[in-house]
Amino acid sequence: MAATGEKKYHVGLAPGDVGEYVLVPGDPGRTPLIAKYLDGAREVAFSREYRTFTGSLLGVPVSTISSGMGGPSVAIGVEELRELGVHTFLRVGTCGAAQPEIKMGDLVIGIAAVRTEGTPNGYVPLEYPAVASLDVVNSLVEAAKAADAPYHVGVIRSVDALYSDLVPDSMPRGHQLRDELEMWARAGVLSNDMESSTLFVVARIRKLRAGAINLCVDELGAGEIHHVDPKYMDRMLRVAVDALKLLIEHDRAAKGK
Repeated sequence: MAATGEKKYHVGLAPGDVGEYVLVPGDPGRTPLIAKYLDGAREVAFSREYRTFTGSLLGVPVSTISSGMGGPSVAIGVEELRELGVHTFLRVGTCGAAQPEIKMGDLVIGIAAVRTEGTPNGYVPLEYPAVASLDVVNSLVEAAKAADAPYHVGVIRSVDALYSDLVPDSMPRGHQLRDELEMWARAGVLSNDMESSTLFVVARIRKLRAGAINLCVDELGAGEIHHVDPKYMDRMLRVAVDALKLLIEHDRAAKGK
């Protein structure tokens, strides 16, 4: 799908603009923050919600590309980036806690996601699980441990309607929504976001690698999203970049280079 020359219609990128490894925040304003951790990073495109910087890590081209909010834009981004040669996606997002032990600034690493959103239904039925790539999860855990950052690993949940989760009692079916949230918490779901399940499903179907690390910005029962201390965001970004370095080193070793 080309818009101008060989540029992809939505992401605004052409072959050579993007590395094979991509860090994916939701917020376009977060890509410059991530770019500071890449060697020689420069902005190469800002199309719709997709803002892209490309640099390198360990001599390998790496990009950071924002996805915007929600599953549809994530799926479109993955599809177009796949056509440009991207094989590894690492989401660096935010989430709301579903368990009392998860506090503001904690990191949540998803091994799988509950699909309470709609986008992946256009690909496969709900019975198909949204599962992260094991080597991405392992690299995130290793990087979080090395940084001595508070982290949690487990099943997360993705939704389409953010405010149905934040203020369920204000919704027409508030009682039902409240019961659903409590049910998922009792089932051990760690946190809620809007993008991870779509990323996991689309990436796995397209035989790509994907994982997610999210920063808690809403503690259980708070009912509102907070602007966290910038040091917490910075810590998550450093952990994500370190995890990507581990993946690059692992890939090199596997290729015997």
